[in-house]
Amino acid sequence: MYAERVLSGMRPTGRLHLGHYHGVLKNWVKLQAEYPCLFFVADWHALTTNYDSPLVIEESVWDMVIDWLAAGVDPTQATIFIQSRVPEHAELHLLLSMMCPLGWLERVPTYKDQQEKLTDKDLSTYGFLGYPLLQSADILIYRADKVPVGEDQVPHVELTREVARRFNHLYGREVGFEEKAVDAVKKLGRKRAKLYEELRTRYQQNGEEAALEQGKALIDDSQSLSHGDRERLFGFLEGSGKVILAEPGALLTEASRMPGLDGQKMSKSYGNTIFLREDSESVAKKIRTMQTDPARVRLTDPGDPDKCPVWQFHAIYSTEETRQWADKGCRSAGIGCLECKQPVLDAIQKEQDRMRERAQPYLDDPSLVRSIVADGCERARKLAQETMRDVRDAMGLDYT
Repeated sequence: MYAERVLSGMRPTGRLHLGHYHGVLKNWVKLQAEYPCLFFVADWHALTTNYDSPLVIEESVWDMVIDWLAAGVDPTQATIFIQSRVPEHAELHLLLSMMCPLGWLERVPTYKDQQEKLTDKDLSTYGFLGYPLLQSADILIYRADKVPVGEDQVPHVELTREVARRFNHLYGREVGFEEKAVDAVKKLGRKRAKLYEELRTRYQQNGEEAALEQGKALIDDSQSLSHGDRERLFGFLEGSGKVILAEPGALLTEASRMPGLDGQKMSKSYGNTIFLREDSESVAKKIRTMQTDPARVRLTDPGDPDKCPVWQFHAIYSTEETRQWADKGCRSAGIGCLECKQPVLDAIQKEQDRMRERAQPYLDDPSLVRSIVADGCERARKLAQETMRDVRDAMGLDYT
């Protein structure tokens, strides 16, 4: 079995805002302390919808990485890299496209959904149809078993699982698999080999899940095995072939509750954003001029927090005590709207002060960011090359 590993990426399509922070980056910061994580700039994915205006991608890449670092993503804990700097992504995507049925791509829910929403763009391209398969390649090439996604992205992870399963079925039965697996069993040593065979029989004949887990643990504990023998033993234990591409699981993340300044979802297309590292005066102006409950025409008019966008910000940024104060003051007209907004403004400013402080060294010396990404690309590419060696070998493309 492969080691636990988290993979996630973000497209560089412009400045990041608080919606990105609360929807993605805060979760990344949490995950990097729990698992080995790879976070990548999905610049090829940005081309699927911005192929006619790539300048925004070029302008956004480095600013976006600085935003990640400002948000608390730690390059000593996570690998940060750029997708296009690891060309093995493209190679695996190409090879997977040879065996992925067209219907699998056409049924991905976001395919028709985005075509209907992005009517100003010509999305009748293979790049757009095939982007879920490129996502699959992104995941499978690192053998990532955990992919943090929202509910709308779960079908993409399911597609990836189907692609891995089909690939392993087609190419996992290497020539002489059983003979090689039997030889690998002998390498466990007499006592361990006997236990392995007992566990394998109990699982395959009786379906004992406990025997399967014990067998996997036995293989994991056998440090002297080569990578190939280890995967053969896992496949032999389960009654399948050699596992080449690991099936990932969706790590379901809570949907972002971050509203925009008008109460809608925060989005650049709605013009209702607060950007990460935005100038403090600009943030203050945006908060102070936010619309509130339209029923509060005069200071003495009582309001309804449930009808006020500011209340949604209180739900994210304020303590329970502050929320009770705001709720009571709004409904009784005991406080004005500007007074109600101040705790929200203070909390956002405090959050962004920390971000600006983290970002400043990278703004002062951009070579630091380049160095972090270069190191990350090197680490990522080593992992990708390891997978591609197995893929080429399985597909009969290793002519050396």
